[in-house]
Amino acid sequence: METLLHYVWKHRLYDASMLITNDGLNIEIIDPGLHNTNAGPDFFNAKIRIDKRIWAGNVEIHTCSSDWYKHSHEKDGAYDSVILHVTGQLDRDQIFSKSGRSIPQLMLKIPEHIRQNYLYLVSKELPVPCLNSLAGIPEIYLTDWKNALLTERLEQKTQHLFQLLEEYKGNWNEVFYITLSRNFGFGINNDAFERLAKSLPLQYIQKQQESQLQVDALFLGQAGLLEEEDLTDHSYFLSLQKEYRFLRKKYRLQPLESYIFKSLRVRPHNFPHIKIVQLAGLIRIHQHLFSRILELDNIHDLLPLFISNLDEYWMNHYHFTKSSTMKPKNLGLSAIHILLINTVVPVLFAYGKQKNQDSFSERALRFLEIIPPEKNSIVNTFTRTGIQACHAGDSQALIQLKRVYCEQKKCIFCRIGHKLLSKERISG
Repeated sequence: METLLHYVWKHRLYDASMLITNDGLNIEIIDPGLHNTNAGPDFFNAKIRIDKRIWAGNVEIHTCSSDWYKHSHEKDGAYDSVILHVTGQLDRDQIFSKSGRSIPQLMLKIPEHIRQNYLYLVSKELPVPCLNSLAGIPEIYLTDWKNALLTERLEQKTQHLFQLLEEYKGNWNEVFYITLSRNFGFGINNDAFERLAKSLPLQYIQKQQESQLQVDALFLGQAGLLEEEDLTDHSYFLSLQKEYRFLRKKYRLQPLESYIFKSLRVRPHNFPHIKIVQLAGLIRIHQHLFSRILELDNIHDLLPLFISNLDEYWMNHYHFTKSSTMKPKNLGLSAIHILLINTVVPVLFAYGKQKNQDSFSERALRFLEIIPPEKNSIVNTFTRTGIQACHAGDSQALIQLKRVYCEQKKCIFCRIGHKLLSKERISG
């Protein structure tokens, strides 16, 4: 309940006439202070009138007053500036700072309807507990929240990309290659594809760029998919195997375990083999791919960059062990859109932030407004309640809402949850 106490204190959802210290002195909250999410007291720079005296300082909040000692605040000088200890349960009459000062305490009563609404939201075993109550939320309120969620999502992705950039010593080409490779896993194989890219440096691929067979061999061999012993009568497979054995020795490569690439319950067009050769073909054909993406301002000019020229073997195969209907195995438009959303957009956004060039970040946002919304279970869950996703920016926002707030039960930090908590009763 400590999180709920923070929420009630921050948003002044208490009965102001009932604020009395444990010593019976009246309290007036002039300013609750700034919420601190780092180490130290929970709220900085609060201003409080206790009896007839105004105090300025910090506020600490706990579920029980004894938590002050459980967390050893009486030994920490950072808490000497606390002017009020707010608690949900008063199980200790007095608490003292490191300097020996007695700190006033307030047992804060949470309004019952807020308590019940909170318990409903965090205990309901539903993907989105408040779904049945969303119809009453004003559209402008939802639009503002979606915009904030999208920015939050892109900022989170930016931090991850900056970590990669640091790991690869500022090499944006390598960062783009790893990010693109990860997203070629299309969900179930993302981690495996990222491992593949990290085990196969871009410079090795570029050195063999003139040979389609060698580039395919590098990717498939490094993925551990050229180890099958029952394919010794397949000439294409044997050629790949021969090339990889040579290149593996040349570059001192260590292949991955093939079992990390999942095919179970995966549609044929998403089998690891075909996705890997599509990725290999794309990287081989389009030299300096990231530089080209930086140059192109029109999203329609980006689409041809994601077309791979595959070996004719793949016209009637999705993998080595079984043939398929004869047809090209290029990426479809919806798959390209997914790669644009999850690779091009966040990398452009992060690149603009890192280079202090807003035009790239603005271009990324503009692309999201052009690309159609994603079609997945998360987006469908919200659209069934009337929350529409008009473009990919909206669908990214809804994914952020579901994963960061709904799944983690952070209803208090969600603007929709904030709106619903103050209702008399959330409908079930």
